[in-house]
Amino acid sequence: MCNRWYSRHCLGFWWHDLCSCLLYCRHFRAGIAEFVATFLFLYITVLTVMGVSQSKTKCATVGIQGIAWAFGGMIFALVYCTAGISGGHINPAVTFGLFLARKLSLTRAVFYMIMQCLGAICGAGVVKGFQGDNRYEMLGGGANVVNHGYTKGDGLGAEIIGTFVLVYTVFSATDAKRNARDSHVPILAPLPIGFAVFLVHLATIPITGTGINPARSLGAAIIYNKDHAWDDHWVFWVGPFIGAALAAVYHQIIIRAIPFKTRD
Repeated sequence: MCNRWYSRHCLGFWWHDLCSCLLYCRHFRAGIAEFVATFLFLYITVLTVMGVSQSKTKCATVGIQGIAWAFGGMIFALVYCTAGISGGHINPAVTFGLFLARKLSLTRAVFYMIMQCLGAICGAGVVKGFQGDNRYEMLGGGANVVNHGYTKGDGLGAEIIGTFVLVYTVFSATDAKRNARDSHVPILAPLPIGFAVFLVHLATIPITGTGINPARSLGAAIIYNKDHAWDDHWVFWVGPFIGAALAAVYHQIIIRAIPFKTRD
């Protein structure tokens, strides 16, 4: 009798420990996926930006359109690769918006943001290693700044609207109601998200270089580490977080409150 009681309780404790370990490992794998995805994102995109910057004539490079395609294309590819592991956020603003919509816990949101920022710093650091200190600093390190002719208010507004477009697209592309109604939506979800990033970059590269991703801005700013990169840096955190919050409120209160029409 005693042995049976002991065996049941030991088995219960063992099963609880195993489940806790698997849960921890699953969250850890998701964090690693966010780290690697953001690392690759910064590596490809910052190299593209610097390739355009070092050319004397824009006609000899991919130009602004190529930069926009690099950002949008990488988001498309990385969201497709990591969506099943971590959700494919690759952006603290996206994580913040999903947290406000109660789609993930505070602990997980903070963990994701930390891993995204670390991945961005490492990605920008590898680019600097390839380019060398002198060339990297001369080309601006891919850091986001409010460009000449625009005020910080202009930059803030551009970041708010740009991030709103991105996070609103994320909510719409991954909405559970649409997934239940349209079986093709989960497969195509990375496409509109990547395309939204592409379009926002086309519009706002002349204003701020396009942040809409605090991790991307932080990674480039830390590795570049010049005063003018830090002067406007707050714009690339405040703007995206406000835009993400507005998108979360709009989607949850306005869009989700309108039921989809059913077929007769």
